Amino acid sequence: MHFSFNELNSLHLDVLKEIGTIGAGNAATSLSKLLNKRIDMNVPEIKIAEFKEIENILGSADTIVTGVYLEFSGKIKGNALFLLDTVSAKNLVSLLLGTERYDESKEKPCTDFTELEVSAIEEIGNILISSYLNAISSFTGLSVKPTVPYFACDMLGAILSVPLIQYGQTSDKALFIETEFVNGSDRVKSHFIVIPDIESYTIILESLGVI
Repeated sequence: MHFSFNELNSLHLDVLKEIGTIGAGNAATSLSKLLNKRIDMNVPEIKIAEFKEIENILGSADTIVTGVYLEFSGKIKGNALFLLDTVSAKNLVSLLLGTERYDESKEKPCTDFTELEVSAIEEIGNILISSYLNAISSFTGLSVKPTVPYFACDMLGAILSVPLIQYGQTSDKALFIETEFVNGSDRVKSHFIVIPDIESYTIILESLGVI
């Protein structure tokens, strides 16, 4: 069956949001066990967004962001990004490792990240993305295999150009999930972007019986 993003309706989005919520819960559990502290995650928003819209939400193509990138394959294929602005990335590390929070009024350049912080962000991104992919696999029964995650700190436009080059010929849209890490009164907002190829959306929704 041929399927396009324009055919996604409220039922499809509700199903995708439920998968996202379960993925967030799995990620929170994994992070809590890893760090031996309670970490909750919220999913305030999930939608299908154009790359240009994602750029506008996060600032602009020139906005410096930090994140983790990986590809996935199997019954469905595509790639995924976990993105934060540089200050949020610093504060996420401090939230999870219990170190001092950073001055949110000051932008942190990419060169300011230590090797430990890069490793921590890669691990957080890997846990988050893998939790979402595992949720998709559990819901659908489809095999999904992620590659090794890569840390990225660059202009948003440059980071988004990687999946755009791969999948831009079939679509300029992605599944955009806003996530929020919560530990007590501390909150750090991040963004999770899943870019399956269009055939994978069809396979996912068909396996769930909603198309």
